This record gives sequence, structure tokens and C-alpha cells, in this order.
Amino acid sequence: MSELENIAKQMVAKGKGILAADESTGTMTKRLSSVNVESTLENRLKFRETLFSAEGMKNYIGGVILYDETIKQKTTSGKTIPELIKSFGSIPGIKVDTGAKKLAGSPEEKITEGLDGLRERLAEYYKLGAKFTKWRAVYNISKIYPSELAIESNAHALGRYAALVQEAKMVPIVEPEVLMDGEHDIKKCYEVTAKILKECYKELKLNKVDLKGTILKPNMILPGNKSKNKSTPQEIAKMTLKCLKENVPSTVPGIAFLSGGQTEIEATQNLNEINKINDSNFLMSFSYGRALQQSALKSWAKNIKDTINTQKIFNHRSKMNGLSTSAKWSMDLEKQITA
Repeated sequence: MSELENIAKQMVAKGKGILAADESTGTMTKRLSSVNVESTLENRLKFRETLFSAEGMKNYIGGVILYDETIKQKTTSGKTIPELIKSFGSIPGIKVDTGAKKLAGSPEEKITEGLDGLRERLAEYYKLGAKFTKWRAVYNISKIYPSELAIESNAHALGRYAALVQEAKMVPIVEPEVLMDGEHDIKKCYEVTAKILKECYKELKLNKVDLKGTILKPNMILPGNKSKNKSTPQEIAKMTLKCLKENVPSTVPGIAFLSGGQTEIEATQNLNEINKINDSNFLMSFSYGRALQQSALKSWAKNIKDTINTQKIFNHRSKMNGLSTSAKWSMDLEKQITA
């Protein structure tokens, strides 16, 4: 097994998933403002350090995606953030795209930028301790979107990105996110996601990316948030598994779903349902941001010195998601918060 394959499998080993703590300063400011905490450099570090030093990290978190600001920070004990993460048995990673911008030729859609200077940035992040990276492409669904231009442009960027990351001896997380905003039903989400995945893997192959040393971070197959047709967790699981089995090469070791606007419980329950019926070779796990952090953030905001209670809530959320990777989660367990 190659070193990259080994890292990829560790990140999503049974019972573990990925903590997406790679919010940009702008996004983190919005999150902190929503709970009435000032977004200072110190406060952003304090919240992240509280999570990264929680006991739940040891058992349920295989990797942590960081942001440029965070990977360069030192903790109160003097360790760097990557050192702290490693000391809890988790693998540090880094978001390397520079954000989704208007797509020329189709300004209602987005293209993810960040390829310029990426080789040099990757060398720096590797020295700082990163073992994997993340690049997110986003796609709208409507009667006319996503366009061929958006599908092909973003897939091309993901292919180039992944090749550069493997050249730099790191594992690329490939994240093509079909947004759940809209009135579309689950079938439409399925069709669009299938098309996007096909194009992404065509580009990854073209760029000679070793798929065994990658992780896919896709959306689940869900109806739009304004859809009149709701779907059960069982239907979501069935459609998601079918879409992935048909469009993702079996050499990909792990799939770590994004939560994409689902509530904490929805994200956990849907992953649990997927793993109940998972008859593929893929390790099915999570790479959640809000769905791992939201309750902890609300608790922390009440008293930013009370790390114990914040960690207790984060440990519980991590454990619930860890259980869902083996289809062992239940609503009864959800109610039993223990330290």
C-alpha cells in the first residue's frame, strides 16, 4: 500500500471521519457573530483549540481540515496547531482553493480558483505538517443549471489540483458539491450529481491522479431545501449509494460526505442509513463542519472560558457520527450526552 493510500484510509477508518474546520476568516466571522462573539484572531484560535484538544478527537476524528490562518498558529501550550492535532492521533490537512468566483460566460454559476501558485503553497503547507488537502467546487441546480461550462471547468480545476497535490506527497480531497438550494426533487439531484461525478473522474484520469490516494467529498442525494417532495432517510441512502456505486471508480478508498446545510441530526441519521445498506468497497464516512460544530459553538458562546462543557458537546457529536460510520447510531443514543 502506498503512503498516500495509507493516509487516505486512516482519515476515514471505521468509526472515524473528518472535522472540516477550514472556514475562511469571513465565514468564521459570520459563525461567531451569529452567537454574539467577536471574531478576533484570539477568539477564532480559542474555539478551534477547544475542539482540537477534546477527547472525542482521539476516537472519532481521523483528519482535520484547516484554513491558512489556523495551520500557522500556535496553541496556548506553545505547540503548533498541526502538532496538537497529531498529538490526538488525527491527521492535519489544509484547504487550498481560494474560493468560488463568478464563472465568466455564466455569471450565475461559480468556478473555484486557486491554481496559480498552488505548487509553491503546497510545498509550504507540507513543511507545516499537512498530509492532505481540500478543494471545493460548487454547482447550482435549477431548470437551466448546472451548465456544461460549469461542470467541465470545475472538473478540470479539480483534476489539475489533485495532480499537483499528489506531486507534493499529500492526499487530495476532491469535493464537488451540488448545492441543496432550490425546488428540485431527489431525482434531479441524482441526475446532476451523476453527471458531475462522471466528468470529475474523467479529468482525474486525464491528469494521471492515483485514485487510491484520494478521498471523495460529495453531497448526499437530497431533494432541494424548497422542494415540495420530501424524502425519507431510507430513500436518501438508497439513491446516494446507487449514484456513488455507478459513478465513482471502486479504487477510491473512502467517501467522506459533506453535510451541506443538513441539521446535525439529519447529517448523522442519513450517514447511518447509508452504512446500513453499504455493500460497496467504499469506506463511507463524514467530513462535517457545521454538523459537528454548531451545538458546541452555541455552548461555547455562553462562556468562552467553559471549555469542558463545549468539549462534552463536541465529543458527543463526534461519537454519534463515529457510530453512524458503522450503522450503530440511534435516536436513543442521541439523547445520552456523556463526557
